[in-house]
Amino acid sequence: MNAGILDFERKILELETKLDELRSLSKLQDTDFSSEIRKMHKKLNTLKRDTFSKLNRWQRTQLARHPARPYALDYIREIVPDFIELHGDRAFGDGPSIVAGFGTMDERSVMFIGIHKGRDVKEKMYRNFGMPHPEGYRKALRCMRLAEKFGHPIITLLDTPGAYPGIGAEERGQAEAIAHNLKDMASITVPIISVVTGEGGSGGALALGVGNRVLMLENSVYSVISPEGCAAILWKDQTKVEEAAEAMALTSRDMHANGLVDEVVREPVGGAHRDPVLAAHILRRALRRNLVELERLSKGELVKQRRAKFRKMGTFMEQPA
Repeated sequence: MNAGILDFERKILELETKLDELRSLSKLQDTDFSSEIRKMHKKLNTLKRDTFSKLNRWQRTQLARHPARPYALDYIREIVPDFIELHGDRAFGDGPSIVAGFGTMDERSVMFIGIHKGRDVKEKMYRNFGMPHPEGYRKALRCMRLAEKFGHPIITLLDTPGAYPGIGAEERGQAEAIAHNLKDMASITVPIISVVTGEGGSGGALALGVGNRVLMLENSVYSVISPEGCAAILWKDQTKVEEAAEAMALTSRDMHANGLVDEVVREPVGGAHRDPVLAAHILRRALRRNLVELERLSKGELVKQRRAKFRKMGTFMEQPA
């Protein structure tokens, strides 16, 4: 909870610390501080609501990257405790930035595929800081085809700054792997729900994001480039990140208002990292509701709906010949 405290969280943390101290003092001295505790608790809730309702786009981006924020495996293990992970792209390697496997949700078998950043330094290096290699994308597609073969729905969890841009990844066909995922996901005949849980970074996220329904957690972001990258290109000045984030309109509310995602899933007050279990349960309810609706569609209707959804994105103007 205390790891990586953001500037706008400090006053909240200070008040929480005082509240904990008052509760401890009440127990140690066997004194009734219930009235003071209630007042402080009310003040804390008001401060939380006021703080997190007024965050700008750059602050939302910081929250989406919070080091204590739940990652793919945190959600998966809470939603489907019987999760069985599958490995390997059957061509080169495993690509551990992406995890994939089956789990049971509401007595139905579901394929979960997620981008996992890793928690400590050792795991972050193993997961390549959530930046997938091409073998990770190929593994994901292999698992999607497996789910399609047995008629099981697919849920993808997106949280990445982007696909890994290293020389080795490019040599092994990074762009081709992403392109194949985009093309093949458009034709898969089972329901696909994609959820942006943290950072939805460019093609690295979109490669798992071609869903019949695309959801975003309240404090997640989705963009073609990071605010830092945008500031470096447009202004050649890293201090312009806030201005870049505002111009990019990358928050969940922006994406929903622009018709790029279907639903914004609320988080516990203060962000998913403040109550990961509750965040997972809220997400589970949203997934269940969307799956029930999608399972009413035939195979052909699922493909038609998914393709139409992405074709209508953006504005196109034709120049006269």
